[in-house]
Amino acid sequence: MPFARNPDGQHLYFEAIGQGEPLLLLAGQSCDHREWERVAEDFASDFQVIVWDYLGTGQSNKPDSPPYSTRGFAADAACVLDACGIAKAHAYGFSMGGRVAQWFAIDHSDHLGALVLGATTPGNKHGVGRPAHMNKALLGKDTQILLEGSFTPGWIARNRDLAHTIASHWNLALPPHVRKLHYHASEAHDAWAHLLSIGAPTLVIHGSDDQVNPADNAKLLAEQIPGAQLCMLPGARHGFFEELRDIAHREVRDFLLRHPIKG
Repeated sequence: MPFARNPDGQHLYFEAIGQGEPLLLLAGQSCDHREWERVAEDFASDFQVIVWDYLGTGQSNKPDSPPYSTRGFAADAACVLDACGIAKAHAYGFSMGGRVAQWFAIDHSDHLGALVLGATTPGNKHGVGRPAHMNKALLGKDTQILLEGSFTPGWIARNRDLAHTIASHWNLALPPHVRKLHYHASEAHDAWAHLLSIGAPTLVIHGSDDQVNPADNAKLLAEQIPGAQLCMLPGARHGFFEELRDIAHREVRDFLLRHPIKG
């Protein structure tokens, strides 16, 4: 099985499919690479898609120290690209993965082509906070609340099997210390002052009715990152890339193809 190794000696599981310019996908809080299964398949016809497991998730190591951080996850992402022999890749981060992608763009710009930030925020200090019951659901295992915040009732009713599969990825049997460390890593994120330094072409994409990360965060990010393009998806909640899969794929694909990797 393919593993990268970070400077602390921790092993990070990754997979790569497809052909074309490299596209690194960064999953949400406490999720492993399986969150991207359907999205990865969609992009594989145009890109070499790299998915991986954060520390604590999937087949990667699960240390209990030092504390996890979105900046640390971004450094791990660079190690994954190095293990793949890839000099530069586009990066597409969702939710906490969007926070990781911000640091990747800031600290590892030499590895980055274009940047896509999906359903994410600049951090609690400068962003718009989520409702308290959503915080509780993210820290615990209340997948029903997360489902209702991520998808419209109609979509859930029409896609019960898929909704169950998605919920099962959120409700993985993670060690308690991992769930807590991931939650605090995401909550502690604050890259606000550094966002102005991002020079990569950037797309901020967000559902207008997101109940996990309120949509006003997308506007804040788009205003803070120079030249960023904002795409709001009317009626979509947090899981826009599943509920509006075709539309979201087209928006991101077209953006990336308009901004080929240079150098």
